[in-house]
Amino acid sequence: MFRVRDTAGFRALLAAMTLALVAVACGGADATNDGSGGSGGAALTGKIVASGSSTVEPITSLAAELFAEENPDVSLSVDGPGTGDGFELFCQGKTDISDASRAIEPEEQQACKDGGIEYIELKVAIDGLSVLTSKNNNEISCLDFKDLYALIGPESEGFNSWSDANSLAEEIGAAHAPYPDVPLEITAPGEESGTYDSFGELVLEDIAYEDRKIEEDAPVIRADYTASADDNVIIQGLSGDETSLGWVGYAFYQENTDKVRAIPIAEEGDNCIEPTNETIAAGEYPISRDLYFYVNSKKAESNDSLQAFVDFYLAELQTLVQETGYVEAPEDVISETTQVWEDRETGTRDG
Repeated sequence: MFRVRDTAGFRALLAAMTLALVAVACGGADATNDGSGGSGGAALTGKIVASGSSTVEPITSLAAELFAEENPDVSLSVDGPGTGDGFELFCQGKTDISDASRAIEPEEQQACKDGGIEYIELKVAIDGLSVLTSKNNNEISCLDFKDLYALIGPESEGFNSWSDANSLAEEIGAAHAPYPDVPLEITAPGEESGTYDSFGELVLEDIAYEDRKIEEDAPVIRADYTASADDNVIIQGLSGDETSLGWVGYAFYQENTDKVRAIPIAEEGDNCIEPTNETIAAGEYPISRDLYFYVNSKKAESNDSLQAFVDFYLAELQTLVQETGYVEAPEDVISETTQVWEDRETGTRDG
């Protein structure tokens, strides 16, 4: 079995690999051959461009690496500027695949419609947003959603120590206050990231909009923290500040358990659960989400290489997800995803 997870410096490997993939083939417009994928008939050529979520990027990058081994004349590029930035490029027709750590939002659907882009939505894995701190932080053993609101929500701007949030935490009934009088250094994804959007939606929005009567659609994450689109930068910040706080996707936590610690989380109260493969797959971990990629349907019709790549991606999905540290979606979800692709069914299925 191909064991990327067993090698050191996986992210560095992906970065080097992606640069190599871009240079695999110099020429070639969209492929017009039989789509054999190197298993017989005309060799595949052409170009495939994927962009979007930094969370999904490792899965797509590994798929691209393995696909390129069999199809060296196909030029593939994969990058991860963030889900929102990825959809912006995708809806302008600049990419073939858009990786996403959340479902496409209504305004992005409209942008694609305005740009004449029809898409096929494919669910590929499950992620658990991991709330992290330094390995040296023994002050905090459990947090619930109200604790996270008191520390990270819109009313916590200006809080420079954990204890600054004590009064707000008491007011809203957070389960694990009072907090220690130690510096609060938050490092987390920025607004361009689907991981930012998912954290706000899953953890903070109900408290902000329903309990606290914050204006609907107002930001629910405080603005005054260190934001980055690079998960490695986030991990570096969290590991470098002893009483840090932040969040990333589960796979990036798993790659860095020697540097950071996951704080067990409860939706409410003391039943805090740590993110693991088992708790995420069972739906027990309260900050879980689906991961996606979107395919430009018209480009798939005209580009045999793109068709072959998506075929390969879905056929190898179990290995790709396992090797990159994410959690496999249930069998019925994968069956639906495969059927959606086979039928070339366009549009979103989640509203």
